[in-house]
Amino acid sequence: MSHAQLLSEISLFEHLDSEALESLSSLLRPCRFGRGEVVFLQGDVGTALYVIRRGEVAIRLSSPEGKEVILSLLARGDFFGELALLDGEPRSTDAVAREDSELLILQRDDFRRYVEARPSVATALLATLSRMVRHVTQLVHDTHFLDARERLVRVLLGLAREQGESGGAGGVVIPLRLTQTEIANLCGLTRESTNKWLRFYVREGLLSYEGGRITLVHPDRLVRETP
Repeated sequence: MSHAQLLSEISLFEHLDSEALESLSSLLRPCRFGRGEVVFLQGDVGTALYVIRRGEVAIRLSSPEGKEVILSLLARGDFFGELALLDGEPRSTDAVAREDSELLILQRDDFRRYVEARPSVATALLATLSRMVRHVTQLVHDTHFLDARERLVRVLLGLAREQGESGGAGGVVIPLRLTQTEIANLCGLTRESTNKWLRFYVREGLLSYEGGRITLVHPDRLVRETP
């Protein structure tokens, strides 16, 4: 798939015509990252937006003590680092490749010149930032007002909605391979608490968790587990 075709599937650029997509794709530069390799760290100077052509990237916050919270898990066709395109301020999160990944890099100066000629892209970027604010607001709400069980279910339903694939008989497969530690970080829980509730829902027949792959066997019943 060409860079232009990939861009056409991304919400930030999907409204552009073929000529505009080809023009934008010419500005992209490919870069590869190995599993576990850092794309950028919180505090780094932000100079580019990244589009995932292949692989997976975790966007996370980390403390000096080594604690981590995963804000989102991104896969092919997702993009990140867009805040740097607007203000040039230091990165507010870490971005780390979860597996061998190929990213397409769009430098800030190139993007700003591109947007000046196409204001509709700026409007789409504002919509993206609005969704980001809502996501962070939801995380804060869940951390303060939901118990461990509800937080786990909310995160799994969100992953299924954003990246899920049909598992047959009404089930939904989350294609990402997630360790219990990663699931715990996504939920803001301890690994022990996450393990407890994963095992509970597996026993209830609502989930399967094999080889790091989660299937929501009865997502409609899980929805009723959340407030």
